[in-house]
Amino acid sequence: MSFLILNRGAVSGTKIPLSIIVLVLCGFMFFVLLYTERISLMSSSSSSNLLRMKSCARKDISSKPKEKVREKRPENMDVLDDRFEFDPEECNVAAGKWVYNSSAEPLYTDESCPYIDRQFSCMKNGRPETDYLRWEWQPDDCTIPRFNPKLAMKKLRGKRLLFVGDSLQRSQWESFVCLVESIIPEGEKSMERSRKYFVFRAKEYNASIEFYWAPFIVESNTDLPVILDMKKRIVKVDSVEDRSKYWEGADIMVFNTYVWWMSGLRMKALWGSFGNGESGAEALDTPVAYRLGLKTWANWVDSTVDSNKTKVFFTTMSPTHTRSADWGKPNGTKCYNETEPVKDKRFWGTGSNKQMMKVVASVVKHMATHVTVINITQLSEYRIDAHTSVYTETGGKVLTAEQRADPMRNADCIHWCLPGLPDTWNRILLAHL
Repeated sequence: MSFLILNRGAVSGTKIPLSIIVLVLCGFMFFVLLYTERISLMSSSSSSNLLRMKSCARKDISSKPKEKVREKRPENMDVLDDRFEFDPEECNVAAGKWVYNSSAEPLYTDESCPYIDRQFSCMKNGRPETDYLRWEWQPDDCTIPRFNPKLAMKKLRGKRLLFVGDSLQRSQWESFVCLVESIIPEGEKSMERSRKYFVFRAKEYNASIEFYWAPFIVESNTDLPVILDMKKRIVKVDSVEDRSKYWEGADIMVFNTYVWWMSGLRMKALWGSFGNGESGAEALDTPVAYRLGLKTWANWVDSTVDSNKTKVFFTTMSPTHTRSADWGKPNGTKCYNETEPVKDKRFWGTGSNKQMMKVVASVVKHMATHVTVINITQLSEYRIDAHTSVYTETGGKVLTAEQRADPMRNADCIHWCLPGLPDTWNRILLAHL
């Protein structure tokens, strides 16, 4: 046989024992079997590896749970952002955190926008640092689109957007105007101001962005001129008649009232005419008076507004930060010199009254007209750094160096800088539109 190699020194004709032949044959067959099995294993391993490679290369991973995909990401890569796009029915904008973005720049400044009151112009009034402009609100479960001026004006084409409330609501109105005015050519925009009613018009879009001064929403004896002695203030809780004529016909209404109600534990409420002065006024617990006033507003909305044509919003209270002990600084000076938001998600200061928030929720719940309540309170609670502080004005004059040196007396920890926090409120408002 060809696989048998004989020793050349062997004598020709010598027979090989049968046992030797059988042993050689068995060894050869065993070798062939091992070789075949090795090839098979290698082939199987290669096929398996190819299958795995093909599986990894697939783009469609929708069938895999997100958690599994995120676990397999390399540690040096950013974690997947699995928040969903903004949905007003699903997104809870109140739950989230402020994230610092060093590259963030506002869409306007208090130099570029001519419509900002000096009261809110912190940079122009000498605020030295700008970090407060670079904090972005990031909800836990969704993403809020960035404010797009062109989209905003597209939404407002042929419409009236009306803000109603106090000076905090005025700052939101000024913010909205400043966010969009730069895309409107000169000659195509105008501003009309009166004592209570302010109208910004964009002729190209046949649109207006308006503000009506009504610090209690309902009538009062202290709208204008303002009565400084809070004990003499009276709220006519049963009427919006003298102002509602300015509201009728608006396509989008944004209401807010809170701070002016918080002048004490009780509020003088009146039914009927102011003709007899304080005669007939009754001192009520503030939440009771607040509820009566909001019910009057709600009745006007339900009886006047066509919800098929008009969207109605109510923004919750804007917090105040006059007690630094709330955020762990018992020796601090209100909001003065604060440069970062509060990080504790559980933070809730003494400047926000949950009982008053419950009144809003209760009144809106029982309205026939759909009203969208935008909760700006919790996200604003963290922003102890965003107030005008000593970079503001009082009595129509910017604070002097001497006044700034006394922040306990002069720091404004109620109002907000522009640009600043109210821009985030409008970002949320536009997302709802």
